[in-house]
Amino acid sequence: MTSSISKAQKGFITQIIKLRKLTQPYFLPYSKNNGWLFVYLLIALLFCVGGTVLFLLTGLMSLLGNVAPQITNQFLGGVQNSLIIIWNGPSGIIISSLFALGVFSFISVRGQLRQRRWLPWLLLGLIILMLLSVNGINAGITFLVRDITNALIEKNKIESYKNLWILGICFIAALPIRSFQFYFSAKLQLLWREWLSKSLINDYLDDRTYYVLNPNDESETNIDNPDQRITEDARDFTAQTIDLSLNIFDSLLVFSLNIFILLSISKELTLALVIYATLISSLLLFASRKLFKLNYDQLRYEADFRYGLVHVRNNAESIAFYSGEDQESKEVKRRLNSAVDNFNLLIVWEALLRVLQRSGIYGSVFIPFIILAGPIISGEMDYGSFQQANLNYNLLEGSLFFIIYKIEALARFSASIGRLEGFQSNMNEVKDNYYDDFSVNIKTNESIILNNVNIKTPGKENVLIKNLNLSIKTGETLLVVGPSGCGKTSLLRVISGLWAAQVGEIETPDNGDLLFIPQKPYMTLGSLREQLCYPLDKNRFSDDHLKAVLEEVQLHQIIKRYPDLNIKQDWQRLLSLGEQQRLAFARLLLNSPKFVVLDEATSALDVSTEKHLYELLNQREMACISVGHRPTLKNYHATVLEITENQNWRLIPSESYTFNEN
Repeated sequence: MTSSISKAQKGFITQIIKLRKLTQPYFLPYSKNNGWLFVYLLIALLFCVGGTVLFLLTGLMSLLGNVAPQITNQFLGGVQNSLIIIWNGPSGIIISSLFALGVFSFISVRGQLRQRRWLPWLLLGLIILMLLSVNGINAGITFLVRDITNALIEKNKIESYKNLWILGICFIAALPIRSFQFYFSAKLQLLWREWLSKSLINDYLDDRTYYVLNPNDESETNIDNPDQRITEDARDFTAQTIDLSLNIFDSLLVFSLNIFILLSISKELTLALVIYATLISSLLLFASRKLFKLNYDQLRYEADFRYGLVHVRNNAESIAFYSGEDQESKEVKRRLNSAVDNFNLLIVWEALLRVLQRSGIYGSVFIPFIILAGPIISGEMDYGSFQQANLNYNLLEGSLFFIIYKIEALARFSASIGRLEGFQSNMNEVKDNYYDDFSVNIKTNESIILNNVNIKTPGKENVLIKNLNLSIKTGETLLVVGPSGCGKTSLLRVISGLWAAQVGEIETPDNGDLLFIPQKPYMTLGSLREQLCYPLDKNRFSDDHLKAVLEEVQLHQIIKRYPDLNIKQDWQRLLSLGEQQRLAFARLLLNSPKFVVLDEATSALDVSTEKHLYELLNQREMACISVGHRPTLKNYHATVLEITENQNWRLIPSESYTFNEN
């Protein structure tokens, strides 16, 4: 039992640490040492809001007292008397001092609240201000209910209508406050989600983290569906964090304001409620541990199912050519079945928990009647006090049963924290450790130079090429050949900076001077103009220039079909592979790098078109490294690098090489 409690405590602490890593950076720059500063600022915010409420209420009552003193004395005399007691006693000094401390705390860290970090604090303060106001109104309503009930029983017409008017004013005041609370909460969630999503996107695309986290071998990563984590998980996390945090704070407010009122009416009822709520909540927390894992798995299975459908859409033509509908259907349905099977378990556990929830809530209904029946029957308590006690009891019950009401939301929230923080941690780990695992010294040079380099797959020990020495200067050309799996494309990845080498030294040009064109070119989401200019600014070239380049790579028909270069289409689906490869060459000519790396970039083209495109590169004196199997390719390269299956290699003049040897 002790070990299970200890394990639960460790799990809770771990979740709190993960929550802080995700939450704090939006409100305050994150570091391991300023966690308590973040907590202190949250407390300081409460001091600021508490003082603001008192000052605003005092100012409002002073204004009303001057404008309509008779109405104020008649309907709001109790509020006036309470304010007089506060300001005449130590409470006013204490609240004012804490307000000053809170304001000073934020002023002292104003340097860390730049870049609009002050905005979430302001919105959070407004939301707390409204929560305090509404809960203050609710506490006052309990006394109004008592007085109205007693006045009705006594058939006191004047007191009944007077208190009904006050009750109406309370509801009128609470309505806009609740509405603005909803608006500011939703606005804070939206701004936070925008910031968090942009932060995750920056981390994901920085230092090619997206490439490391999405290897060709899926078994090499434990981060599934990064797209879902950035979109849905970030949205759910921010919404659930704000909702649960405000609900917890609201529950604490309700508890603080109503516990003393209920204690003044019945200590026995208060004690019974606290004991009952503690027992039921503990039981539910113990029973709901399975629910947390099921919710985590459900998010993953739903994302896998959605990705399966996206995969079918992105590869529709290939699937149609193969008539692979049955196979694709089986795979998509398999993913669906995983989601459905897990959801079935989720339904069972949620149903069991709802039985416990309902049982606990229904049982609590009897407690006020059981405890207070005796005092009412004996005449020790009037019916108005019973009604007030019952209302206070219900408010307290809602705050104490918070866990019961929110257990499913807490389970989903825990899953969102785990997935999002795991994603963030993995990205940080990639930035900190991935490239440090290699001892290679990568330098910038006007040429491509490899000295005694070993080419291997990252994270694995299988060396593909040993002790490779290679030098390619501006204007030189190299053809890389060899059997499948010998490491040709791996070499290109090392030259392009996607992979590091385990041993040796590498010198490569700057990113802008080196461009890689794969066999299946990348088609971006956007217009034809953006396709051609990628990754440069789309407004860098005129229409005439872009059309001239399309003519050069023999894409006349595209100009005829799409004379407006700003048209947006699904280019990957619309263009044939041969057209995509020619468009990639047009992109290459516009980028005009000093070095170009081509991985079977003309495999879908006829021999004459291939010759024409390589002649365009030669005319511009681009250094070219190509991988391919066509014998005609050696006509466009001065040197051949032949790689064998036993990790060896050799460099020979192209005129001395014949493909029959390979």
